[in-house]
Amino acid sequence: MNLTSARHELNYPKKVHIGDITVRDGFQHEEIWIPTEAKLYYAEELILSGVKHVEVTNFGNPALMPQFKDAEILLKQLRDSKKLSRGGVNWSDVTLTVVTIREKSVDRAVEARKEGWGPDRILMMVSTDEQHHFANSGTTLPDYWEESKRSIEKAADVGMKMCGTVSTIWGSPISGPTPLEEAVEFTKRWLEIGAADIEHADHDGSAPPNQVYKYFSMIMEEMPDPNLHLAHFHVTRGWGTANVLAALQAGIEKFEGTIGGLGGQPANFLDRVPVAGTGEYYYVDPNVVGLQSIEDMVVMMDEMGIETGIDVDRLLRLGKMMEKTIGRRLRSEAILNGRIPKRPREEFKRKGLEQVKKKLGEAPGQKFPASWPEKATYTVKKG
Repeated sequence: MNLTSARHELNYPKKVHIGDITVRDGFQHEEIWIPTEAKLYYAEELILSGVKHVEVTNFGNPALMPQFKDAEILLKQLRDSKKLSRGGVNWSDVTLTVVTIREKSVDRAVEARKEGWGPDRILMMVSTDEQHHFANSGTTLPDYWEESKRSIEKAADVGMKMCGTVSTIWGSPISGPTPLEEAVEFTKRWLEIGAADIEHADHDGSAPPNQVYKYFSMIMEEMPDPNLHLAHFHVTRGWGTANVLAALQAGIEKFEGTIGGLGGQPANFLDRVPVAGTGEYYYVDPNVVGLQSIEDMVVMMDEMGIETGIDVDRLLRLGKMMEKTIGRRLRSEAILNGRIPKRPREEFKRKGLEQVKKKLGEAPGQKFPASWPEKATYTVKKG
């Protein structure tokens, strides 16, 4: 008798879109300079692995975040990549995103777009906690909304899309708990002024899975088009893949992560030199923060039968290489243990099982004593 049925199955999308933000969000946290050649290599390899959405760099002030002083060079080299050309990459299938927190950065992206090497998509960010927003952008929320509206119009004029990020949805590292209803309203505001999609971000790992499911269920009730919504999880308490599963069950189909779970608040040191960043770190140990590992997420989804379009083995090789680039053990479990084996592993079998079963008079494959009934007769005890 087959005991499985629909009521025993988790309910989630069977196809998702996974973007990678390693080269921007992952590297911004590193206190060592990541060479442009390394950034280019990983961006190319991610695209060749099947990742269709790559966040490449930040057009903000390099005096604050010097990790991105090579933004223009990197983006131009990626656009002109012979490696991608030889790999048959069709640029109409790939979206390159650049972070543009302020309008000056948007203007820079607009000019780059006019020159033919700019991004396809840019990103601005609001936090529902105004204190957190002010720490990141230096503006009040009302002033920033006006700036964002102007920026969306400028981007549209040159064929660029704007992603609107909503942060501190599940709480703020500065002001504490925040109401989910405010984040729903912020999402509507972004869409109302012309944002193409929304990055729903847990930027400090405040979201437990039940609240992730609750929030995204609220979002999908109010704005049910899954193409509008992107889940972005930081992992400071180990809840990353649990939150991915919760979002999947709420109907979310777009996710993003970083190789090795890299990332976090912009570094305030680079090659031992103090830089502005975004101020003091919010956390105790910078080695135990980061984003959802893209390797762990993709391997989990692959095991669940969810189509990602990503070459899993190639991605896992990238994860191992990234540890060499960064110079330390990263936070992906999948690159250590790989995919779940689908074939018997002869090297781990203990010799002699067949002989022992034969000696005991057991048939090959027999798992219960011969005197026991074919099926268990256990009944639930009442009281």
